[in-house]
Amino acid sequence: MKSYMDMSREELLTLKAALEEELKTAEAKGLSFNMARGKPGLSQLAIAMPMLDVINSESDMKTILGNDTRNYGDWDGIGECRQLMADMMEVNKPNVIVCGNSSLNIMYDTIIRSMVVGVNGSTPWCKLDKVKFLCPVPGYDRHFRITETFGIEMIPVPLGEDGPDMDMVEEYVNHDEAVKGIWCVPKYSNPTGTTYSDEVVRRFANLKPKAEDFRIFWDNAYCIHHIYEDTQDKILNILEECEKAGNPDMVYIFASTSKISFPGSGVSAIATSLTNMEYIKKFMTAQIIGHDKINQLRHARFFKNIDGLNAHMKKHAELLRPKFEAVLSILESELAGLGIGNWIKPRGGYFISFESMPGCAKAIVAKCKELGLVLTDAGATYPYGKDPKDSNIRIAPTFPTPQEMVEATKIFVLCVKFVSIEKLLNQ
Repeated sequence: MKSYMDMSREELLTLKAALEEELKTAEAKGLSFNMARGKPGLSQLAIAMPMLDVINSESDMKTILGNDTRNYGDWDGIGECRQLMADMMEVNKPNVIVCGNSSLNIMYDTIIRSMVVGVNGSTPWCKLDKVKFLCPVPGYDRHFRITETFGIEMIPVPLGEDGPDMDMVEEYVNHDEAVKGIWCVPKYSNPTGTTYSDEVVRRFANLKPKAEDFRIFWDNAYCIHHIYEDTQDKILNILEECEKAGNPDMVYIFASTSKISFPGSGVSAIATSLTNMEYIKKFMTAQIIGHDKINQLRHARFFKNIDGLNAHMKKHAELLRPKFEAVLSILESELAGLGIGNWIKPRGGYFISFESMPGCAKAIVAKCKELGLVLTDAGATYPYGKDPKDSNIRIAPTFPTPQEMVEATKIFVLCVKFVSIEKLLNQ
């Protein structure tokens, strides 16, 4: 295909006129697609429905150790569910606390605890003049919303093909005492699909923070969310690497079954050093009596072990693969070579990250909305919703059906072409 950059003004105007007719036709269809968030599709939810049958009014409600899940006890999670989550997160069971259905809630609580009572006896962040967080970008908007809620200054750090710009991370962490944390989605990153390289993980583990209360917020949300059977990313164990580097307390790991079982009633967990665990326990036991242990028992009995989890995730991959491939195939056939966008083929996770021409993302998202396609707001993948290039768009292919994804992606590329031409004509 001829690049739009190589077209004359007359050629662009002719193409624009043709695209305007296509836009009118698309608008007349009255389509409605919502790809604003990474929601599991109905077919994905369906494969977890048998979980609801593993426990009923006739069931033995006791754990392997004989504890009654209907009653008080096991505030940090029943043993078999802690083991299941530990295996999923590739850590040891004593390092795990199982919580409610949302890992985001654990992250929020962890920030609040740091703000109000400090980190392991350090000065509470709310008493400091300035608190800063590093934010690899493009990144997860809900991470940014947490830190923004508490007035924490967010510093964007470019995310490359192998992880964050570690030269920049080291410069900030090792020399600025106000830098207290960094958000990370280390495997199949939201939204780029990036997986951190071994070198990046080791450099994280070997940071020499100026602040003793600096922590890595390691949101391993997609740790077993592969799309392809034969090309699965692997990542070093950050907790083990931190221990080797003499920084055992520097990381909090978060994960959940939100995109494995049910987003509305999964289980989540935090894994960290035993020292951190004791400090968390001190305050968490004042906060809660315990989370939903019957739900934990349901998950443990349904999945049984890590092999059961992995087998279930293969079913997810079979459902997701056609949706991702529908998007990627159309992007390749319609946009490759035009010079108006680029994208990465992820091997796992929930998103496809698209980079438009600078200054076009907001206009593309707005034009898509006019045609019935709702996307995540442009800029959401950056702190404060401000993408300096106005170019990143997060595509969430998981909720629509494969056929709907074909229709939605056709609308998307139509809008990309039209907005890009307008941009070029106005330059």
